[in-house]
Amino acid sequence: MKTKATSLDIAYQAGVSQSTVSRALRNSPLVNEETRKKVQALAKELNYKVDKNASNLRSQHTGTLALLLFEDPTSDDSMINPFFLSMLGCITRAAAKNGYDLLVSFQQLSEDWHADYEDASKADGLILLGYGDYVDYEAKLKQLSEQETHFVRYGSIEKGQTGISFGCDNFKGGYDMTQHLIKQGHKSFAFLGGADEHCPEFFERYKGHCQAVKEVNLTVNPNNQIDAISTEGSGYAAANQLLAQSELPDAIFCASDMIAVGALTAFQDKKIKVPEQVALAGFDDISVAHLTSPKLTTMQQNTKLAADILVESLIKKIHNQEIDSGLIPAKLIVRESCSR
Repeated sequence: MKTKATSLDIAYQAGVSQSTVSRALRNSPLVNEETRKKVQALAKELNYKVDKNASNLRSQHTGTLALLLFEDPTSDDSMINPFFLSMLGCITRAAAKNGYDLLVSFQQLSEDWHADYEDASKADGLILLGYGDYVDYEAKLKQLSEQETHFVRYGSIEKGQTGISFGCDNFKGGYDMTQHLIKQGHKSFAFLGGADEHCPEFFERYKGHCQAVKEVNLTVNPNNQIDAISTEGSGYAAANQLLAQSELPDAIFCASDMIAVGALTAFQDKKIKVPEQVALAGFDDISVAHLTSPKLTTMQQNTKLAADILVESLIKKIHNQEIDSGLIPAKLIVRESCSR
């Protein structure tokens, strides 16, 4: 007896993924015209018929949410930003509280990285944490939107952005931290962290920092902004670059705690005392921030509140309720690294 053709057979002969076959057969604009025609011709040749029952599965709820982490460079093998590890636990509890299971995986940067979840009925919607280079990432968000995938993300909120985002009020966090440093009597500053559209969260922290400095008629030295990603190694390198090119400022504001930890190590290697010779501050309040010596002054992001908002907002989106992006305030946590 002749075996009935499947979408997997078409995918094999067309040299594409099964999810691409699915999209091509429903004339999705995400599939280019040449591939779409090739898939549809093979389907006709193999007398393939779409299983209406199977296609209806996408409109049913699985009771599962997918949490997709971005792989970041780390000092261990986890490839997960330590800040997002705390978010993971909070999101797991928030999903359970709302009666959902949570599927945790990494984002894939291939064409079909999103299709393996909602399209394949593995999850009703996606929570996205992390992004790498935001300029490159924006195109992936547009794909998700065009695919009508239910998703929310934790990160920056940009004018005209794609999709719904929730994130820390990074501008106000940068402003509040710098105000604290100014009140401590500091008059010259450096900022370690990226400050452009490729890393918008860091950029907002830098803008807030600059605003606070200018308001008291102090000078923002652009040479004292040193690019760094959120790793200890990058913070270590940025601190050494700062030391090599200018006099030591009164205070250094790092765009993340991981950068600050690396900078602290660099200063200790150079026998520069924190906070006696230079104040040092971070951002995030990850667990290591109160384990360093001296303990790190930082801005705390409310991960529990963020998790509750992400999960509850995604559930509303799944049920076609209106939701808007929003900012969550950060809280100043004062420890020894900025004491005088």
